Amino acid sequence: MDGDTKVPAPDHPAPENSAMASASSDLPALPERVDIVVVGGGIIGVSTAYFLAKKGVSVLLCEKGRIAGEQSSRNWGFVRQQGRAAEEIPLIMESLRTWRGLDAEIGENTGFHQGGVLYVGDTDARMAYFADWLELAKQHQLDTRMLSAAELSSQFPGAAGRWKGALHTPSDGRAEPSLAAPAIARAVSRLGGHVVTGCAVRGLDLKAGKVAGVITERGRVACGSVVMAGGAWSSLFCGNQDIALPQLQIQNNVLRTTAAPEITQGAIWAPGVAIRRRQDGGYTVAHGSFSDFHVGPDALRWFFSFQKAWQMERAFIRLRFGTRGLQELFTRRHWTMDDPTPMETVRVLDPKPERARIEEILANMRQTFPALRNVQVAESWAGMIDVTPDAIPVISGVDAIPGFFLATGFSGHGFGIGPGAGRVIAELVTGAPTSVDLKPFRFSRFADGSATGYGGSA
Repeated sequence: MDGDTKVPAPDHPAPENSAMASASSDLPALPERVDIVVVGGGIIGVSTAYFLAKKGVSVLLCEKGRIAGEQSSRNWGFVRQQGRAAEEIPLIMESLRTWRGLDAEIGENTGFHQGGVLYVGDTDARMAYFADWLELAKQHQLDTRMLSAAELSSQFPGAAGRWKGALHTPSDGRAEPSLAAPAIARAVSRLGGHVVTGCAVRGLDLKAGKVAGVITERGRVACGSVVMAGGAWSSLFCGNQDIALPQLQIQNNVLRTTAAPEITQGAIWAPGVAIRRRQDGGYTVAHGSFSDFHVGPDALRWFFSFQKAWQMERAFIRLRFGTRGLQELFTRRHWTMDDPTPMETVRVLDPKPERARIEEILANMRQTFPALRNVQVAESWAGMIDVTPDAIPVISGVDAIPGFFLATGFSGHGFGIGPGAGRVIAELVTGAPTSVDLKPFRFSRFADGSATGYGGSA
């Protein structure tokens, strides 16, 4: 592939050796007791720990591998209100308020920049969707507006006759996935929180049916509450606790370019390509429409839960049969607290990018944006996105286990929404009034039949 050179990645460094991750003598000691344990060092987990630490709550963040080793460093970097499901809009608005002041607050660079997000339409159906979503934006007083084909052409020479118009939200932005979660994790430490990497949580320690602590690979930590923010690993962890969390994984393939001409300061989602300006002067680029699903046992396990999602998204999902599905077949589903877990076997979920997909993305980028036709690929990668049946996250307590909370299933929408989600999760776990209504995100919706909609966004 033209320019496809694998280089050391600022977005996601090479996975650590699993033995070294757990055996290093340099690992900090675990506290004997904290108020709350957060499991998972992605954007949701670190943001939750940050807002807990700001409240003066003693918190331990446990990550089996490294901070933002998986999807939180592999996503597109969009920080968008535009195109979200109605349920998520109050939460992303809250998150944007946090993003705007976050760098100053923590004294670090997350790469946040409000350069706007633009969705381009090439069909009447697409433009009709934009018009419908604009009405939703008006309900929340967003600055979203429709651009005509002429307005779009003035911004992007050469677009005339190709696109019918666009949806534009100037207040939306972007941030750097490789920078954001690690910066927030360091802020947790400065506030007195405990951040421990290379340490998997094997399970919950329950007393009289309630959370009394966690069992990690390095021993027990007493606590009153646990937040599971484990992304693609959440369903497996919950299953070992006899909690049925419907969740599947889809693979997204992404590339970053070398330095390139500026065609946008923000992000653009066009047919066949999604592109986001980077701080280093290049772009992060993905297909924008198609993702890969590796068929394995979980597809059968959650078949009925995901029927509606499949009906809605089947045109945009490419089924894959092969090694990853077989790996899922042989993944252990149950273990004792004395057993090494699958989370210790695979410290960092690091799927290989599909070469054909990367070539397709590159071709689409060059065709869609002629100014980028000579730009080369600096690196390509893939990530596994955790999805729920309705493409809406779970931010909720678990009735069956008092003190156990879920913050997972963000379905590819989690990076931008992460700081806002962290704030409301911290409120939820500490019993404070939440900044937004969390009823749409309750875990019980999968069991009581109320999760009948589908919140997949454009």
